Amino acid sequence: MAIATVSDGIAIHYELEGDPSHPVLVLSNSLGTHLGMWEGQVASFSDRYRVLRYDTRGHGQSDAPEGPYSLCRLGQDVVDLLDALGVRQAHFCGLSLGGMTGMWLGINAADRFRSLTLCCTSAYLPPAELWDNRIELVAASGMESIAEPVLQRWFTPGFLDSNSSMIDLVREQLVLTQPKGYIGCCAAIRNMDQRTCLKKIELPSLVVAAADDLATPSEHGKFIAREIINCEYVELSDAAHLSNIEQRDAFNAALTKFLDRH
Repeated sequence: MAIATVSDGIAIHYELEGDPSHPVLVLSNSLGTHLGMWEGQVASFSDRYRVLRYDTRGHGQSDAPEGPYSLCRLGQDVVDLLDALGVRQAHFCGLSLGGMTGMWLGINAADRFRSLTLCCTSAYLPPAELWDNRIELVAASGMESIAEPVLQRWFTPGFLDSNSSMIDLVREQLVLTQPKGYIGCCAAIRNMDQRTCLKKIELPSLVVAAADDLATPSEHGKFIAREIINCEYVELSDAAHLSNIEQRDAFNAALTKFLDRH
């Protein structure tokens, strides 16, 4: 198991695949998943990129310290991971919480990246009470208590009905997430407001939204794309929040088209 120790002593689990001579592509997972959510991208990109996946703090096999966490800390984990691996610059692609982390990196550590892809994400996701209620529920009743409603928001009804094996894999990622790690990241989202900082991002950027996303509706992606100076926008049809899984081929095509130019 590949582990890097970041600047506050926390262990971050990662996987690095592909030819060392190729440019690095960082993939950052959503809230409640781990690096396994990107399996459908590794197969498509590892022939041209050195694909670096990692488990966000509190998720997968990374450490889950007591929270609350912050977007600053989650972003610094990525910078520290790149430092540990000797990677000077990389492309970045994050979904949901991973996209929020990507915005922070574009604002605060732009020199470490060649491009940003921000998927099914938001710069601001109120109300705070929603996150407080979810934190209280997970603290009291564990991850199983939120599994079914979360999955209903992550995928369209048709995908839920016809892809039971994939849904089972994603459900397992969710319910095995350590509650204190999930709670710590919920606090980071609750406390986040990056709306006024987006104009500081000058990296070539792509926003990928999904037409049926209930968690971070496409209007949130459109706002991000308007605010970032050099930004493209793609909206995937017949997809909800985890669009890289539900519409893998269309997602990969959009990302390939963008990366090939940068």
